[in-house]
Amino acid sequence: MARTGPHGRAERRSAGELESEVLATLWATDEALTPADIQGEIGGNLAYNTVHTILKRLYDKGLVLRDVDGRRGAYRPAKNAAELTAEAMHEALDRGPDPIAALQQFVTGLSPHEEEALRVLLGGSGM
Repeated sequence: MARTGPHGRAERRSAGELESEVLATLWATDEALTPADIQGEIGGNLAYNTVHTILKRLYDKGLVLRDVDGRRGAYRPAKNAAELTAEAMHEALDRGPDPIAALQQFVTGLSPHEEEALRVLLGGSGM
């Protein structure tokens, strides 16, 4: 779990960073992966127990599903990356006092390509 920092000292990845790495690994395949599979994909001297703990946290949050095959468990994402991102965006809008103002701020930060895609999705005319 440790990486070497700019001063030669070991740095630890945060739980959120590890969860993101595990989810990215699961999204990169159509197959359910075991903790050992994920450990091998992520590398970086990440301990098997650490991967198992991260998977348990993701399972408890409803972000991964566990397929049981005998004593060996394999995991797959409960949602794809786009679904998870959209859910986070909805939750952020629901938390704020003014969701319309938040949307306005969000839209002003879109690239021209993203803005065009949004127009198409909303059924508006493109430029």
